[in-house]
Amino acid sequence: MKIALLGYGKMGQLIGQMAEARGHQIVLVIGAEHIDSLTIDALQKADMAIEFSAPDAAPRHIQLCLEAGVPVIVGTTGWYEHYESLADLTNAKKGAMLSATNFSLGVNLFFALNQWMGAVMAQHHNYQVRVDETHHLQKKDAPSGTAITIAERLLEHLNLNSWSLDGYVSNSLPIFSHRIDEVPGTHEVRFSSKEDEITLSHIAHNRNGFASGAVMAAEWLIDKKGVFTMKDVLGL
Repeated sequence: MKIALLGYGKMGQLIGQMAEARGHQIVLVIGAEHIDSLTIDALQKADMAIEFSAPDAAPRHIQLCLEAGVPVIVGTTGWYEHYESLADLTNAKKGAMLSATNFSLGVNLFFALNQWMGAVMAQHHNYQVRVDETHHLQKKDAPSGTAITIAERLLEHLNLNSWSLDGYVSNSLPIFSHRIDEVPGTHEVRFSSKEDEITLSHIAHNRNGFASGAVMAAEWLIDKKGVFTMKDVLGL
């Protein structure tokens, strides 16, 4: 598979290494210094694009991939106000887009466990729930997209209206964001009562799981049409 890497920070570089180790070829790299230089012509040499750039660049990159007829994996977060319009464009162009707030196999299993836990705990109103996420100092968005996904899946079951950042707000699920140097990613969900506490956590030891999941998703997406998530890849 010939891959275009749109974004070449730490994640993009690791994805490139893992893709080549699995026998794929990197035919296009768009780094931060050329983030606005992507063209349809350049994309058409690729079989697949993997987008890990920046929130303000991602919508344009996705649109260009769809115009070029190139399936696109999207790991960038913070662009979701454009999600519906780009999903519509994907279907109109009979293209393929797969996006995720996190491509790690373990994190996606963690999503499923938390969604199940939310359904169970919805019947026990004496427990208060919170989400904590900890990342490296270079992470720009807070809360993380992963934490938002966790919160949104819990909210499907809990008697709360929304999530809130760094504080307890009435009828909201609080997310607390922490930034510590050299932490790949830790996510924790706590259900606390006066008597006890139930904690579920996912701790990433390095970025390898995120990168290998993105490559696996790209391999899965080849020859498919439509809008997908990691739930589709993993059959969850």
